[in-house]
Amino acid sequence: MEDYYSFEQVSPDRFEESNIEDYDNFEQVSPEREKNVMEFPNEAYADLMKLFIKHNLNNKTGNAIIKFFDKHSNLSTSSLPKNIEAGRKLMDIMIVQKLSYSKYCILDYKNKEYFVYYRPIKSCIESLLSNPDIIKNFIYKYQFLQSDGETLYSKQYSGNWWKNAKASIRPEAHILSIILYSDATTIDSLGKSSLHPIYISLGNIRTWRRNKENAKQLLGYLPILSANNEGQTSRFKRLARETFHNSLKFLLDPLFDEDDYKNKEYFVYYRPIKSCIESLLSNPDIIKNFIYKYQFLQSDGETLYSKQYSGNWWKNAKASIRPEAHILSIILYSDATTIDSLGKSSLHPIYISLGNIRTWRRNKENAKQLLGYLPILSANNEGQTSRFKRLARETFHNSLKFLLDPLFDEDGIDFKINNKNIWFFPRISTVIGDWLEACTFSLTFKSANSNYPCHFCQTHRNDLTSIRKNCIIIRNKENMQEYYNNGSAESIGLEQVYNYFWTIPNIDIYAATVPDRMHHLDLGLFRYQIEYTKELLGKSLEDKMNRRIAIIPRHPGLKIFAKGVQLITRLTASEFRDLMKVMVFVVDNLLNKDLSEIAINEWADLFITLFWDCSSGMKMPKLHLWIYHIVDAIRDFGAINGYTTETYESLHKTYVKIPYRLSNKKDVEMQIMKNVIKKFNI
Repeated sequence: MEDYYSFEQVSPDRFEESNIEDYDNFEQVSPEREKNVMEFPNEAYADLMKLFIKHNLNNKTGNAIIKFFDKHSNLSTSSLPKNIEAGRKLMDIMIVQKLSYSKYCILDYKNKEYFVYYRPIKSCIESLLSNPDIIKNFIYKYQFLQSDGETLYSKQYSGNWWKNAKASIRPEAHILSIILYSDATTIDSLGKSSLHPIYISLGNIRTWRRNKENAKQLLGYLPILSANNEGQTSRFKRLARETFHNSLKFLLDPLFDEDDYKNKEYFVYYRPIKSCIESLLSNPDIIKNFIYKYQFLQSDGETLYSKQYSGNWWKNAKASIRPEAHILSIILYSDATTIDSLGKSSLHPIYISLGNIRTWRRNKENAKQLLGYLPILSANNEGQTSRFKRLARETFHNSLKFLLDPLFDEDGIDFKINNKNIWFFPRISTVIGDWLEACTFSLTFKSANSNYPCHFCQTHRNDLTSIRKNCIIIRNKENMQEYYNNGSAESIGLEQVYNYFWTIPNIDIYAATVPDRMHHLDLGLFRYQIEYTKELLGKSLEDKMNRRIAIIPRHPGLKIFAKGVQLITRLTASEFRDLMKVMVFVVDNLLNKDLSEIAINEWADLFITLFWDCSSGMKMPKLHLWIYHIVDAIRDFGAINGYTTETYESLHKTYVKIPYRLSNKKDVEMQIMKNVIKKFNI
């Protein structure tokens, strides 16, 4: 576990489809600058330069003022510059020092980092607004101009755009018109090297004044992507355009961030995913139980789907790669969990395991690795605005992109097993989580009362109990992306947010977010069934049911309920599973002894005939999911004991709860990682 020293932190705030690192401040080199000069030497010096700028004096006039002052001041040493040019150079040095230029890694492509070198856009605007001459020619309001009865559009502030923009804001506020200019340009005589500067100016400045050089500010330099086959592939072209727009988003977002959460940095604390996989593959006991190939299993002429490596997903994934390569099945699990007794603080860990490991071995704790902690956004009005909800979902998917992209940058990956390099193609097979987590990964609406609550299909909530399975339209990348591109995603219960998993090969995120046995069945449907049964039986028969449960004899692997089912809310998932084993025998003949199996089947057939087109009104997404999607999930990914959250939730104790209690509650994630490192190094 010494690899945990490679944990890093990144800030995903305002990043999209990118590999982000903390930016490092860098200073602009100025040949005149030999020491820090942050203010004028004296008040007289400062007043002279203010006078010079305010009245736009030329050098000749300025030098005459200096000579006049020096002649009549009777000072042994002049408090003014030798000449106006010297004063101007000093001001340039001061301005340069105040320019807080930084770099920001916007992309890591083919082992090369691409940076945006930038100055915060608000600082650029503040510099423009600190120039007295610019402020003298600064327009605050829309002006309706006419001449001879004709409307004039000669100025930006008299145009329709300004008029409409003003109408969209509060009456007491003003429009700040942002003008951007960018143009890639060569910087050497051979034209082999280029830079892509971007500049900013303000449309509020009168045109003649704005056209002067000092009415513009250098905002930064955009990255220019390079590759061996530059421009030859559609993927590279798309990546170049995405990087351009991601860079603009990073530069411009601060202008439109009005909420409190924007003044806070959010980090992904992570371990490189390849290191996590290498740690798993370095465990000899795991390798002894590691499967490399798809296996077609049969019993009595029936196809078996009991293992992930015998399922349809593995078969199809293998067919999509080179024959000599192997599938590396990636299993993800994430779940936000509280870390304090009051439930006010939370962490969002994400774990990784491999579907190649046999199920019984994979369900052990050391067959999983902590990949990192995802950021949890907070704000004063958290959850109240659609903008905040969308940002939270974007941040989640951007964080996943950062964590997972290294697996898909190349034509497969070589991993060393038993000192041999083996060629794998990593593919995400299953995403394990509860209902809400599955909705976050698939970007479907989380509410069970939404019109289309199922993250597997496009079934309306009024049709969740429909018997006609052929009416179900399965969600997939193609039809969901079409809704997104048309701007109508919300009409089908989908967030209008780009899903990162649409860009990953061989994954259908809507099928990969598999049903979870613990949340859907043990703590969900079966619990509801117990409650319905107790209500149906009534008090007297319920007592009889509890007596039957209490007299069940002891048996290895079976929990005994000596007092029957009293407080159902306190039962654990394993206890509900123990009840499942006996409940059908407990209720047998309890309600009506006259119902035979034949009578029940005849009644069920009649019910279907009579009520085929009638809804029961029981809108339970979990029941719908279990009826219509669990069989397909088993055929694709194997038996459900291979993707239950139960074996993962125990990891919270190791990676969240105990390390949190050992911390001083400051910089919690970093301290937790250190405590985890110590634990595994002992």
